Amino acid sequence: MRLFAVVAGIVTLLAGPVAAQPDRAGDFDYYVMALSWSSNWCALEGDARGEDQCLPGRDLGFTLHGLWPQHETGWPEWCRTGQRDPSRRESAAMADIMGSGGLAWYQWKKHGRCSGLPPQDYFALSRDAFDAVRMPEVFSKVTQDLELPARVIEDAFLEADPRLTRDMVTVTCRAGLVQEVRICLTRDLEPRDCGRDVRRDCTLPDAGLNALR
Repeated sequence: MRLFAVVAGIVTLLAGPVAAQPDRAGDFDYYVMALSWSSNWCALEGDARGEDQCLPGRDLGFTLHGLWPQHETGWPEWCRTGQRDPSRRESAAMADIMGSGGLAWYQWKKHGRCSGLPPQDYFALSRDAFDAVRMPEVFSKVTQDLELPARVIEDAFLEADPRLTRDMVTVTCRAGLVQEVRICLTRDLEPRDCGRDVRRDCTLPDAGLNALR
């Protein structure tokens, strides 16, 4: 018995660790569109990095953080794909809705490759998803820092777009600030319920929403 255990141990060592299988491009169930409140993102990250997005006068409200392929539970990322990477010009062209071409490039690498689409189609789909959002007008009038229940942000999106329900939208917070609004979409960009692992609403009664810059 002892000899068997020793032999088994040697075989295991020789075989080495079993490599995890990479996520497969195109293998997912739906999308999560993440919208960041630009001024809060700048306070949390962008200012420290000197991002152009955070310069005064940009007047950016909710910007597109990314369009993320999602499983019913969990999500793929850093997928291998036969598609080429986007050119610098293609990434830079997304800056008007994403804040910077650098973010567009990063989102392609981490999430876009998992869509199975070529970069020009993935960016076009991301723009279509963003343009389809009926952005609540009240957010264009945030000229001073506010504190409000995070649920109010979700309520505003539901009121602006009757197609949405609470199970289709979630609001996240970070360091006491509203971080993102996440909207779940089918692969055809129709609103749908989010998976349970996505529905993690911020419950802060005094979440910060910094003024437009």
